[in-house]
Amino acid sequence: MRIARDGTWFYQGTPIGRPEMVRLFSTILRRDGDAYFLVTPVEKVGLTVEDAPFVAVDFEVSHQGPDQVLTFVTNVGDSAGAGSDHPLRVTRDPDTGEPAPYVLVRDRLEALIDRKSFYRLVELGTTEAHEGADWFGIRSGGQFFPIIPANELTGS
Repeated sequence: MRIARDGTWFYQGTPIGRPEMVRLFSTILRRDGDAYFLVTPVEKVGLTVEDAPFVAVDFEVSHQGPDQVLTFVTNVGDSAGAGSDHPLRVTRDPDTGEPAPYVLVRDRLEALIDRKSFYRLVELGTTEAHEGADWFGIRSGGQFFPIIPANELTGS
């Protein structure tokens, strides 16, 4: 089995077309180190995950200002309110600088935030002091999640 970067689940090279089946598999998905497994009481089957096992396909904003909470919904129906229990992180491709944003959904299982949602997130961003420098980032659940150093954002 394989989970593609876009969140499509494959079995023997063929996409699994039944959302109910994908949802069922997602509930028994576990991560052990860098390896992913489907775990039942009688079996543990490894699978390949190209990036993250889930994709955050949308989010809702509740409250405003410092009390803002961003609640993400994944392609398999999970939801996670970004904060200390469900942190956001952004990695950048070392060659292109392209960001890859993630939210922790549950127990070491992350969702890649899709492009349209990331663009919406950036619209909500602020610049704040973080570890001795100004960073552009997102606030949710009382936490500040840095995305990019502010001086890189402005090109200065």
